[in-house]
Amino acid sequence: MKTVFSRLLVYINNFLANRFPWHAVRRIWYRNVMGFSVAPSSSILMGVTFDARRGFAMGANSVVKEEARLDTRGGIVLGCHVSISSRATILTASRDPGRAGLAGYERGVVIGDYAWIGLNALIMPGVMIGEGAVVAAGAVVTASVEPYAIVAGVPARAIGRRYDQLDGGARHRQLFK
Repeated sequence: MKTVFSRLLVYINNFLANRFPWHAVRRIWYRNVMGFSVAPSSSILMGVTFDARRGFAMGANSVVKEEARLDTRGGIVLGCHVSISSRATILTASRDPGRAGLAGYERGVVIGDYAWIGLNALIMPGVMIGEGAVVAAGAVVTASVEPYAIVAGVPARAIGRRYDQLDGGARHRQLFK
């Protein structure tokens, strides 16, 4: 019965609560009902979907933009000043095609401070994105990314380095987003 109730809350989140037009109200929902740790200065914009309750922590001045998908079954940790762009997907669970019955597995994802994940990027289970790293739009990240690296492509490969003296945040607040 506990599983049914938990799945019902995820459904309510993904089809109702995530569309409520005020950050503060959604933050209360995420903290108290979904069991997430979301810093008061951070924002999860409208339309973001989650695969499970709990398993999500978000540092100060970070933002997850519209229509992102976060698979929290294996755990996701976002540092401070992180920007997850619209329609990005972070997966933490998958199936192993090399094992009998396609056995499933879960592996957490950690994204370091000041990292920026581009539009439509896909982060695969078990990946660590280093501090200040940039994942280009549409990239598919299958391996961990070094701090301050810029990666792009399918699969993502290093294409450059980011300036390492970062300041300021990814704060992104609009009244109805």
